[in-house]
Amino acid sequence: MSSVTKGGRGVLVHEWIAQAGGSENVFQAMNDIYPDADLFCLWNDSTGRFDESHLRQTWLARTPLRRSKAAALPFMPLTWRRLPNADYDWALISSHLFAHHARFVGQRADFRRYVYVHTPARYIWNPELDGRGTSLPARTIAAALKPVDRRRANEPASFAANSSFVRDRIARAWGLDSQVIFPPVEVESIQAVEDWRSRLSEAEQEQLDGLPEGFVLGASRFIPYKRLDLVIETGEAAGRPVVLAGKGPELANLRARAAAASVPVHFVLAPSGPLLWALYQRTALYVFPAVEDFGIMPVEAMAAGAPVLAQSVGGTSESVVPGRTGALIPFTTRAEMAEGAEQAMATDREERRARAQEFSRRRFEERIRSWVGAA
Repeated sequence: MSSVTKGGRGVLVHEWIAQAGGSENVFQAMNDIYPDADLFCLWNDSTGRFDESHLRQTWLARTPLRRSKAAALPFMPLTWRRLPNADYDWALISSHLFAHHARFVGQRADFRRYVYVHTPARYIWNPELDGRGTSLPARTIAAALKPVDRRRANEPASFAANSSFVRDRIARAWGLDSQVIFPPVEVESIQAVEDWRSRLSEAEQEQLDGLPEGFVLGASRFIPYKRLDLVIETGEAAGRPVVLAGKGPELANLRARAAAASVPVHFVLAPSGPLLWALYQRTALYVFPAVEDFGIMPVEAMAAGAPVLAQSVGGTSESVVPGRTGALIPFTTRAEMAEGAEQAMATDREERRARAQEFSRRRFEERIRSWVGAA
């Protein structure tokens, strides 16, 4: 018998649902664990990813505000406090902004909340980690929102963080303790295929085969805080060609940096899942300079057998094991990058694959069922 049946009628809550993203993958995994639960979000921009007969959206979904998170932000806290009346017994909330404020009109006195925190809002509590929080308007809004955010977080609930890094930030921001439940990584799927090249289209195979041997890989969204320019610099320090895979607004800047690089830099734009996994299998080194709350892609790379050179600050320091699966550095000097690359590439492939299994979807499901079913 599932904990949904034992625990009564439940609802899964998420901020807004994008077509793709790490927090959306966590929400999808939650939905797979509790397929009978209703779903609630500010607005839904995905297509066919969730059962829309179970999914409800707020009034923001019917306005142009859904196209601008910054413009919608001032309306979010109050919106979360006025969710329509529903006879729910519990909620599992996926929060990285204000979803943990969620309250239903007429909510039962014994209503139970389980809040899975990807991060306290970075540009409110940790602007040093998110450039969106450094402007004067953002700092002014943050000063007004902090007391409200802390007060809502301290309403009765059980909290889980996606890493110890985030657990520490929850304690500093909200004065709360939480348990750590690492997010699900598609380790089983990645490791199910020995050579992902065999699953690619002909065009993708040609693209993969056209890349140079021994390349350094950077793969993520092309946005500033991912610091993909440091992947190029690592390739230069190691004397290896570089491949950047992804898409995003930093593409023009990265192309300009690539044109000035001392090593060849190739772009693989918007790779499919199988092509990305084939890149992990083919690369000599996966490089991840970003300070992340957890960092799913380094674990994906380890699952495929790739050595990982990652940021020593943040969630990646909890998955990458120096000397066993890769190396951790602050990415401050080229000498450090060259030495870190050499150390990472000297690690054992099978040990990297085995380490990744500790962050599998199965492990996540076990921890979530134990947590939500415990109360």
